[in-house]
Amino acid sequence: MANKRIDEPTGTETMGHEWDGIEELNTPLPGWWLWTFYACIIFAIAYCVVYPSWPGMKEGSHGVFGWTSRGQLAQEMAAAKADRQVTLDAIAATSLEDLPANKDLMAKAVEGGKAAFKVNCVPCHGSGAAGSKGYPNLNDNDWLWGGSLTDIHTTLLHGIRQPGDAATRMSAMPAFGRDGMLQPAAVADVVSYVRSLSGLEPASAASQRGNAVFAANCVACHGPDAKGGRMFGAPNLADKIWLYGSTREDVTETVTNAHAGVMPAWGGRLDPVTIKMLAVYVHSLGGGEKFAQPAPAGAAPAPAGAASGATNGQP
Repeated sequence: MANKRIDEPTGTETMGHEWDGIEELNTPLPGWWLWTFYACIIFAIAYCVVYPSWPGMKEGSHGVFGWTSRGQLAQEMAAAKADRQVTLDAIAATSLEDLPANKDLMAKAVEGGKAAFKVNCVPCHGSGAAGSKGYPNLNDNDWLWGGSLTDIHTTLLHGIRQPGDAATRMSAMPAFGRDGMLQPAAVADVVSYVRSLSGLEPASAASQRGNAVFAANCVACHGPDAKGGRMFGAPNLADKIWLYGSTREDVTETVTNAHAGVMPAWGGRLDPVTIKMLAVYVHSLGGGEKFAQPAPAGAAPAPAGAASGATNGQP
């Protein structure tokens, strides 16, 4: 206190200490800054009383308003759901067959299905629905179980090879090599024949022998022209689309050990409107068919099941 003095150039009192001839002025804070600081203190105390702020061992303080960010989110989600409910109700009340006639409602259903696809189907079919080895490409027009809206809806609803669902899509290709139904030489011949159908191999003596093997063992499911049978999910072997690969090794593996891919029965996981929107979205990708295709004349369900592993399309 004894060292304090008035600085002549500024007329301000000094703090009373000095370093190498340098002194500090006792300049007070501006009044507006002090009042703003005091207001912030008051606001902080009020905020801690009104809103949840203080953490505890099990839960934090609730605040006198009872507001929470989770509660606000729940309210916003409920409001958004209420806004969508009119559209969802309209989709629920419209049959699959009638949806394409209502362009506005159809567009909304496609968008809803697209969102549901990203959440539920992308892990297997990919973000563009192009699939991969063992997972069907949903953009093309090659379908094991049918590509109409009703066919796709049934597949989504009941899945593929799902235990506990009596209406699931069910087929089982015999493991011709593993179970000893065909010897390795016969497997090699039928592989040559099957690959020759789509131009992957030229006709040969092996493919001619394979034709006889095919007629004795595979016609019941794949048909005499090898174009498959949707009644039991037998793929078309005469095109160039292969679900499990088209190399000799891939086709040999399929004939020898067979494949039995599965798909969830979404009827037990998603609500009916979401499943309907998913069916509409998948149908809109480019490969959807307008009507269900009739089964080939004389076709009958095969007791041992149909092949599931040589072509792309609905799993």
